[in-house]
Amino acid sequence: MENNNQKKNDGKFPGGSTWGVLAILMLVTFLAVSFMNDYWKKSKSEALSYTEFIEMLDNGEIDEVISGNSKITIIPNSKSDKYIGTDDQYMGLVEYYTIRMEDDNQLSQRLQDAGVEYRKAETDTSASILAIILEWVLPFALMIFLFNILMTRMGGGGGIMGVGKSNAKVYVQRETGVTFKDVAGEDEAKESLTEIVDFLHNPAKYTKIGAKLPKGALLVGPPGTGKTLLAKAVAGEAKVPFYSLSGSDFVEMFVGVGASRVRDLFKQAQQSAPCIIFIDEVDAIGKSRDSRMGGNDEREQTLNQLLSEMDGFDSSKGLLVLAATNRPEILDPALLRPGRFDRRVIVDKPDLKGRIEILKVHSKDVRLDDTVDFEEIALATSGAVGADLANMMNEAAINAVKHGRQAVSQKDLFEAVEVVLVGKEKKDRIMSQEERRIVSYHEVGHALVSALQKDAEPVQKITIVPRTMGALGYVMQVPEEEKYLNTKKEIHAMLVGYLAGRAAEEIVFDTVTTGAANDIEQATRIARAMVTQYGMSEKFGLMGLETQESMYLTGRTVLNCGDATAAEIDKEVMQILKDAYNEAKELLSANRDALDAIAAFLIEKETITGKEFMEIFRRVKGLPDPAEGEKKEERIAAKTDEAPAGAAESADGPQETISVADGSVIELPMQGEVSGQEDAPQI
Repeated sequence: MENNNQKKNDGKFPGGSTWGVLAILMLVTFLAVSFMNDYWKKSKSEALSYTEFIEMLDNGEIDEVISGNSKITIIPNSKSDKYIGTDDQYMGLVEYYTIRMEDDNQLSQRLQDAGVEYRKAETDTSASILAIILEWVLPFALMIFLFNILMTRMGGGGGIMGVGKSNAKVYVQRETGVTFKDVAGEDEAKESLTEIVDFLHNPAKYTKIGAKLPKGALLVGPPGTGKTLLAKAVAGEAKVPFYSLSGSDFVEMFVGVGASRVRDLFKQAQQSAPCIIFIDEVDAIGKSRDSRMGGNDEREQTLNQLLSEMDGFDSSKGLLVLAATNRPEILDPALLRPGRFDRRVIVDKPDLKGRIEILKVHSKDVRLDDTVDFEEIALATSGAVGADLANMMNEAAINAVKHGRQAVSQKDLFEAVEVVLVGKEKKDRIMSQEERRIVSYHEVGHALVSALQKDAEPVQKITIVPRTMGALGYVMQVPEEEKYLNTKKEIHAMLVGYLAGRAAEEIVFDTVTTGAANDIEQATRIARAMVTQYGMSEKFGLMGLETQESMYLTGRTVLNCGDATAAEIDKEVMQILKDAYNEAKELLSANRDALDAIAAFLIEKETITGKEFMEIFRRVKGLPDPAEGEKKEERIAAKTDEAPAGAAESADGPQETISVADGSVIELPMQGEVSGQEDAPQI
């Protein structure tokens, strides 16, 4: 329900200041209307003296006279120099009049003697009332109406005195409809918040041994991980008033309004304690106060007031502040210190088990058939957040309806994963035969090098069907198990795989295309991270040369070395990429027969599975079929059982990759790394 201050000042009449402003505006409007009315009338009429009227009457220059109570309207004829045109034209220009000096009998006699037609002016009461309404009442009514709308929009409440009122919405348990049962994949975050909810329900259990309720908890994590959903679940579990608003709700065009709203919010909250205040996107008002980049008086005043209020309230009354952000690095240190936000709850991307649980939560109202295996889908969506998985489940349900099925199948789910990652199939795009060959060899190059390397991930699907997000084709690789680290060998295998598409083009067509643009970009990024962040360069060793900013959003990195060192880094990155490219060409050249056979089959079928891909490879190479019981996605070279040295928990992290022929590579960073990727997998 909306809090009462949003309902026209709690249903009361506007205050004294509001009436004062309104009275001034009405007076100004009255003077303006009077001035305009007088000006209009003067521009449309001209007064004549009674002597002029008598002279015009004696000279026969008057055509008609309209007699009123105090005014005589004169209509000249063509003999008069005041005559302009016909009556209708004349009446639309200037009206001549004079003030009565004689009674009706004398005037009537004078007009009869002069042979002038005369009549009495009609008195229309309704017309007079209408004129008053149009000239006076309507302007005032319009002004009051516009004034009320303006003040309501600025203040979010009743009139001008509502500008500084809080815009928070108040929820109770039955209205949010969300509890901790509706949140999956974030067990640690739920545990931290469950303790707080239990404290609100049973404060005596904690205060008995001297424990105090945390004043605040900051929810931090990438977009789409469920920070706002967790806050709503807290509201549903706590069964106490829950004030919910965004950081931008405090910001207005008027300086001081944000601080006023903070005061009003905490005043309301203290009156209804125990309660919870939730501020979403708190970075809108909590950004660090830095005079070097120029200040923002309104935002800083709002932040100062928030700091003061969080210091001033008594947590023993059961008042808790929750806030959410995906940019914790820009928040003011004073806001993050203990005593204000005592707890930082990390809401990270879910792991394999978490993704399975999230898929179960989002499928509780979806009809599924017996083929659905959430573990396979979870493996294929490594790095996806809750919002991605909810979207995929909905796309799968839509796809099932489109194909006339009564329940969602595993095929629908895998197709939904592809729709979210690379878009729908672009059936109207027709490529030439030569372009189809180039795309086919490009994709088979990625897949074949992956199969030839023992540290690469197995191939699940290869396709050259264009997609709406720009991909002309792609290779989907799915990890066999959830991983949290990348070894140096695995990263090197990843680089070779990225550059294999370009290598296949050069080997087969003796030229290169623009299709590897994004492959090169991603390979360069990983090679640079090996040198600057992971300590995997022989030249620079364990020296950290780059720091990461905005870890939950863009993952942007900044070099912390001199220009000469930066040039050396570029040379080292270039050498790593050259070595990886040469290795890719060697692998493909040594297996040219398999490359040609698989590419020809792909051109014919357009889409092949990882199983079909491996069957063709084994047939070309004369290898035996895998024994029963082995893994479905068999690697040519068996993986070593030992964990190689040089494992790194990277800033970019282990990733499931989809290489696409037009230069796009979809990346899904695995759980456990700080990737800085957006909510949805990036193209």
